[in-house]
Amino acid sequence: MKLKAIITGSKVHGVGYRVMLVNKALSLGVSNFNVFNTFLHQTQAVIAVIEGDEEVLEEFKTFSSDVKPDEAEVSSISFEEYRNTVPPIERCMQAFQMEQWGKGIPILSKMLEKQDITIDVLKSVKEDTAQIRQDTSQIPRIAENTSIIPEIKEDTSEIKSNTKEIVDKLWDKYEEMSREIAQIKITLSRIEARVFAD
Repeated sequence: MKLKAIITGSKVHGVGYRVMLVNKALSLGVSNFNVFNTFLHQTQAVIAVIEGDEEVLEEFKTFSSDVKPDEAEVSSISFEEYRNTVPPIERCMQAFQMEQWGKGIPILSKMLEKQDITIDVLKSVKEDTAQIRQDTSQIPRIAENTSIIPEIKEDTSEIKSNTKEIVDKLWDKYEEMSREIAQIKITLSRIEARVFAD
């Protein structure tokens, strides 16, 4: 037996409806199931199709009528007999996975791009700071040659100390970000391998 559930409302997309329904189908041991978001008469709709014996379909109907995600705003739930082929539930789950990858990969790519930019900025700051250090190293010698008061020596020493501290902190941050980027790249490679293995 096959059943089609139609759930409509002002907020049934993006609230976890499909995941909730596929999890219920899995708990019922259903082999053939599909669920997707669509629009019916310019209203958000979730449509689920399920194949199973009468008892399973009745339990799915009851669940679909009684349970909804917390954020959902449902206006109607209806059921009708379904005559077409219901695909294997694994296809539905793979579609979810691909949808999530479609959302996640651009975000991760932007993160990597921003980290690369940050690393370039840190390298530039390090180079600039090294140049400042080199320039300030000449100040004590100039002070001795021109008999400038001893306070300038103290100020120069303090500037050198502060500059070294800033450079060290920036370098530590650069190394930390490099490790994070490497870890993200490893994770992306593993995920990509799993996606294409399926």
